[in-house]
Amino acid sequence: MQLTVSGLPVFIYTGGQSFAPAQPVVVLLHGAAHDHSVWNFQARHLARHGFSVLAPDLPGHGRSGGAPLASIEALADWLATLLDAAGVRRAAIAGHSIGSLVALQAAAQFPDRITQLILLGSVAPMPVAAPLLSAAHDDRAVAHAMINQWSYTFASQLGASAVPGISLMGLNRRLMERQGDSVLAIDLGACNAYENGLAAAAAVRCPTLLLCADRDQMTPRRAVKPLHEALAGVADGARMISIPRAGHAMLAEAPDAVGNAIRSFLTRR
Repeated sequence: MQLTVSGLPVFIYTGGQSFAPAQPVVVLLHGAAHDHSVWNFQARHLARHGFSVLAPDLPGHGRSGGAPLASIEALADWLATLLDAAGVRRAAIAGHSIGSLVALQAAAQFPDRITQLILLGSVAPMPVAAPLLSAAHDDRAVAHAMINQWSYTFASQLGASAVPGISLMGLNRRLMERQGDSVLAIDLGACNAYENGLAAAAAVRCPTLLLCADRDQMTPRRAVKPLHEALAGVADGARMISIPRAGHAMLAEAPDAVGNAIRSFLTRR
């Protein structure tokens, strides 16, 4: 579906089902230089198990209008405006990579609106390697190659895929190529500049899940410890689940494991 947010069109994938705000709502936020399509498997899974799904293209990404927003704080404000436009008072939020930082900031900034928080491939702070930042500005093809090399396991680089006949790395490269010239640089710059992650985590009070891929080179599990510890104020503590045989691109490499983990967390009592 399409909404108008702050005067600009926003495309939202709803998992193949009509959006019903009376049902529990879950928002799925994509990563840098991506769009809603990275969530296709999980969005359809959740939409068929009693959830209303909002998987938006962030501003300036995919089919959404405007320019990419250059800070995590601005994206968190935008998310609250998106919920207003959709007629949603409260929702669960799941975010991958840069999307996880937006979800984290929103949960701290709008605690009365976020019911549950799911952070995938997340660390705080989230520094970006200087060669990748430079390539994102000067040579997108090189940046895309770096991201593919660091996001996928060796098996995926050899052609393994959860969906037969699909080249995960080829699909990801084409997805990044379809974005505007400056999108990747702006997204990575926002990640690199965000310094409020641990303070935001300390302010979170809703139930929280950290999904960490066991072969993630971009946000390795060992680097998640400061964020996990900062979430100590969350009721019952933040849960952490490891996704086996997957890298940073866990949504594509382990779609069923990720979808099942999210649904299990959202429905637990």
